[in-house]
Amino acid sequence: MSYHYANITRMTDVSAVPALLQAIRATLDLTQAELAERIGVSFATVNRWEGGANKPQRVQLAKITALAEEAGVDVGDVPNTGDAVVARRRGRQAKSATPTTKPMEQMLWDAACSIRGEKDAPKFKDYLLPLLFLKRLSDVFDDEIDRLAEEYGDREVAVEIADNDHDLLRFYLPPESRWAVISGRDQYDWPDDERGRTPRPRDIGEHLTKAVRAVVRFNPTLAGVIDVVDFAAERNGERDINPAKLNGVVETFSDPRYRLGLADVQPDFLGRAYEYLLRKFAEGSGQSAGEFFTPTEVGFLMARILRPKPGQTCHDYASGSAGLLIKLQLVANELDPTAKVPLKLYGQELQAESYAVARMNAIIHDMDVDLRRGDTMINPKFRTPSGSLDQFDLVVANPMWNQSFGASIFEDDPYDRFIRNGGATSGKGDWAWLQHTLSVLKDGGRAAVVLDTGAVTRGSGSKNEDKERNIRKWFVEQDLIEGVILMPDNLFYNTTAAGVIVVLNKRKPESKKGNITLVNASKRFTKGKPKNHLADEDVAGLARLFNAGESVEGEVAVIDGAQAAEADYNLSPSRWAGNGGAVVRLDVGDLLAELDLLTGEDAGLTADLLKLLGPLAASGDVK
Repeated sequence: MSYHYANITRMTDVSAVPALLQAIRATLDLTQAELAERIGVSFATVNRWEGGANKPQRVQLAKITALAEEAGVDVGDVPNTGDAVVARRRGRQAKSATPTTKPMEQMLWDAACSIRGEKDAPKFKDYLLPLLFLKRLSDVFDDEIDRLAEEYGDREVAVEIADNDHDLLRFYLPPESRWAVISGRDQYDWPDDERGRTPRPRDIGEHLTKAVRAVVRFNPTLAGVIDVVDFAAERNGERDINPAKLNGVVETFSDPRYRLGLADVQPDFLGRAYEYLLRKFAEGSGQSAGEFFTPTEVGFLMARILRPKPGQTCHDYASGSAGLLIKLQLVANELDPTAKVPLKLYGQELQAESYAVARMNAIIHDMDVDLRRGDTMINPKFRTPSGSLDQFDLVVANPMWNQSFGASIFEDDPYDRFIRNGGATSGKGDWAWLQHTLSVLKDGGRAAVVLDTGAVTRGSGSKNEDKERNIRKWFVEQDLIEGVILMPDNLFYNTTAAGVIVVLNKRKPESKKGNITLVNASKRFTKGKPKNHLADEDVAGLARLFNAGESVEGEVAVIDGAQAAEADYNLSPSRWAGNGGAVVRLDVGDLLAELDLLTGEDAGLTADLLKLLGPLAASGDVK
């Protein structure tokens, strides 16, 4: 008790409160909502305390100091300037106050669930993703203002200069669109319109809609990216999102731990958290989700196989969220950290929603991606001035599997992508996508394309003529297929099917000429709910196996064209590389739960057995 009240007077200085609260939360690993519950106040109250807007009362201070004692934080060491607090734990090292991906991911998912429950959370990605994007823009805007303040010596002067010269900033945010105003921490006097009417929004929904539209007015390149929804939209007289729920999301995003500025997160920290949110939406959205999201580890595997080099041109003609292109740049950075020349990234996407997500994703990753909308099969957008198709060093794609097209698209193609590359198919579109891929690859270019497993087997062994098999035959005879990787089951969000990665190479190295590397990766997965996934070590290991191009018993087979012909061009890795019992990696928690279940079943069986033996024991027949 003496510890609590001896320090209450110390805590009456409002400048010390935010640092103490942040230290307590960092050490005890609490969210603002969890801390609020421990103290007995609302989430918004804790948020305002940490923002320095007001300070706790004496009773609340007593609870805070008690929590500080529990956390091992010395209140006497808390600086009045709001600097970082040194948190001390008895007997072990304190946790860092630096945010990690897990809390950020949890914050994003909690925000989604807070709108209308976990079951319906994926329905609201159209609202949450632009909101997250706006928060990122606002925090970066504040960082750039701080940079100008260092140059000009005063923050107010810096804001005034930025308001008059928007070119000093990458994206200029007008006052009503800045997060401090949106969250109510800063006041903004809305100027009357030309008719003398106040445009002041009635609630947070109207404010957000006005905010994103104002951002677009000053940043036309963000049109169709951040302003894709009306946060105040109504249906049958009811708001799509209740303003109170939306205000709760804004408060969650306002947590100081989740600041999204340039110096707050490590490279790709925000991008990974952002992809986590996309993945969670994909898991709940069923088939449509697979149209815009390829599992993260699959994208990294493709990038590690292609090993991009600085300055190379890279294309995804079914770009979805642009995740595959972004992973190429991330792997390029990893392979050559000192490189100053980025990849040149180009993507085309048909769906408006996915196109908007892709542009947000690229900006959040601070990458330049030339994104264009349109149907790639009918109207490829990347063309030379003469009208022929642009060609690229690397191509990555995960087009829709087993898509059907009319025969006329292939037979009357103005770019001659199909007839000259193995012929037209009237069946599934998988090999048509590979024919398009070949057409947009430079001489010496490589590509990795995700397709349905049937793409490498359909028609093989059939007595009838099969156009798809004939196209495979042509690709093999032209020595264009570097290899095929069979993925594990249940990785992708729109199907439980395994899928394959087909790697094309227009100029194979001498060691791989005439050969096809077939990797059976079906054994390599970590069991998950609802989807399996590849561990990082499996991604790295599979990339090494594929690029080495050497046979490995049970996992990698290297065949030549004659062997492929003998198998009637069945290129399924499972046909060539042993498909023994799958090695499933279970999470420790899953193993313990399974052990607990088995233990319970064993106890139940024992009890049943004793009941059966009881009469025998009583009669003396059991000795």
